[in-house]
Amino acid sequence: MIKWPFLPKDAGLDIVKTEGAYLYTRQGQKILDAASGAIVNNIGYGREEVAEAIKEAALNNTYVLPPFLTPEREELLDELRNHWLPPHLTRVHLSSGGSEANESAVKLAIQYQASRGKPEKNLILTRTLSYHGTTLNMSGISGHAARKRGLESYVPAPITVETPYPLRCPLGSFHPEAKDYYLNNLKEVIERYGANHIAALLMEPINGSSGGAIYPPEGYWEEAQKILLDNDILLIADEVMTGFGRTGVDFSCNFYNLKPDILVAGKGMAGGYAAISGTYSTDEIAESILKAGFEVMFHTFAALPQSCAASSSVLKILRRENLCERVNPLGDQLKQKLISELGQHPLVAEIRGKGLLIGVEIVKEKEGLVSFDEKEKITNKIVGKGLENGVFFYPGGTGEYRDIICLGPAFIINDDDIDLMVSSLKKSLDHIKAKYL
Repeated sequence: MIKWPFLPKDAGLDIVKTEGAYLYTRQGQKILDAASGAIVNNIGYGREEVAEAIKEAALNNTYVLPPFLTPEREELLDELRNHWLPPHLTRVHLSSGGSEANESAVKLAIQYQASRGKPEKNLILTRTLSYHGTTLNMSGISGHAARKRGLESYVPAPITVETPYPLRCPLGSFHPEAKDYYLNNLKEVIERYGANHIAALLMEPINGSSGGAIYPPEGYWEEAQKILLDNDILLIADEVMTGFGRTGVDFSCNFYNLKPDILVAGKGMAGGYAAISGTYSTDEIAESILKAGFEVMFHTFAALPQSCAASSSVLKILRRENLCERVNPLGDQLKQKLISELGQHPLVAEIRGKGLLIGVEIVKEKEGLVSFDEKEKITNKIVGKGLENGVFFYPGGTGEYRDIICLGPAFIINDDDIDLMVSSLKKSLDHIKAKYL
């Protein structure tokens, strides 16, 4: 008997239909998807317009080698260039998912340094709390302990700077000197390894589910970017989860006036209708690599015409229906209701986030921010109870940092959906409180 998934999950579901912001199980249960899958869907499920675009592309150009131009690829490039990408990012390398796109970004950074006659600049800095993908290299250099267990003897050891984490700053929660503490750590790591050996910093401007929408102290990223520039280190912004309106702006780099040398984005790029992601970079990087005679190899199914058509359709719907303009009002409403109902809950350490990416950090004891034992699997229990109450929440955390519940619904949710999310999460937390406290 063939079994699915490869390893059994505590909260396995048999989904027979998705529509709007809801999942429907074989048993007839209707579940609000408060996580839009893996924080992917933005326009809602079941859009015929997108399905038709995919159908037409499949009939017109079933498969075309990625470097060749097709109408579907050209349409997506025009959409990205004219409406989404920062003007300085003029080069597009397409992949099938965020892991591939981040791998491509790292390869570009190292090839660029080599093309300048600096092959010794081959180290990639990441952050202590981060997630950049599930390939061996990305698993190794990500700050996500749980997703590399059993692989430690093989994957590369990460070179990390501390993730700015205001709640858990070693100086104290929300310490007024937190920004300087984390900037000094960045400087110390660069000095320890030598700027002449470091190619790039790969980072999430706002942490995704690994940290649960953590954002740094005010002014951190602006000063960190200057430190990188002064040390000839590239900035790679991983916006696989936060890009294309998820945090209320096109890309969360915009919050901090960041100008990344390489930007990675996926998920919301096609809203879950097709597998696609992008690695976006500059003329300077591309031309230097070309001049050196290096190859930037494509993935077999990169820029699949069907995926490009799906992405173009989704991005146009976001613009035409002004869905990104709904994100901040909806996110503010959801966060404020969560704070009102759960802010004083004994298990809730913090409710944070921007737009429709919100994290709720759960602790056993607020005093000292004491976590539950990992063996208790509190996050999984909360997610399971949420499903019983008709809502799917996304489990966050890294194993070392836990327990975190993430909310990232589609941009089409309404007041009733928000009420259901909050009431369901409250019931789940009350259940945990009654059982474990």
